[in-house]
Amino acid sequence: MLQVPIFNHLEAESLALIHQKIHAVEFKKGEYLFRAEEPTNTLYIIQSGAVRLFHLLESGKEQLIRILKPGDFIGEWSLFSQDRQYEDYAYALVDTKVCQLYADDFKEVLLNYPAVSLKILEEMSRRLQASEKMTSRVANESVGTRLVNYLLGQLPGQASDDHLINLELSRKELAAFLGTTPETISRKFKELETLNIIKSLSPRKIKIINFDGLLQYAN
Repeated sequence: MLQVPIFNHLEAESLALIHQKIHAVEFKKGEYLFRAEEPTNTLYIIQSGAVRLFHLLESGKEQLIRILKPGDFIGEWSLFSQDRQYEDYAYALVDTKVCQLYADDFKEVLLNYPAVSLKILEEMSRRLQASEKMTSRVANESVGTRLVNYLLGQLPGQASDDHLINLELSRKELAAFLGTTPETISRKFKELETLNIIKSLSPRKIKIINFDGLLQYAN
């Protein structure tokens, strides 16, 4: 609980009371936390592992929304309407442990601890800003710039030459996330390698050879 951003500011006694309402559940790799059209009656908090959240388009293609990591949560809409249904899908990318908080218990927590409500609003605001930023990038930035910005966002801490990046997404998923095609993404990665800016060590692991060159490529 201390690692969950929406709760880590509370006193130990308050955390203990909330912990009594939480149900720990484990999902194996590939198992769904929920599917579209199922009722939104649960707040899911990722304890360990990773969860892929995506929307299924009318064409049958999957549109990636985001990857949930430890401390992230989903299902907060259960607070606002008990009749609301999920519009998206979420499944475990790896074996994942999740804390579940049912809607009625969730509401009680928010009533008793208003600071938690503020934390949730902050996170929802952050998501909205990220979504608006991505929409703007798709409309106004080149694919190369979008790709570099994504790679920069994957860097832990201070970036430098010889820094390794472990990609959470496949090339197909990354293309969907950045609003382009897998072929274009593959071509851009090839360009970065040809320019000796990065080196692909595996399909999901790359090494930055020239960080300044990466920034120049984006511009």
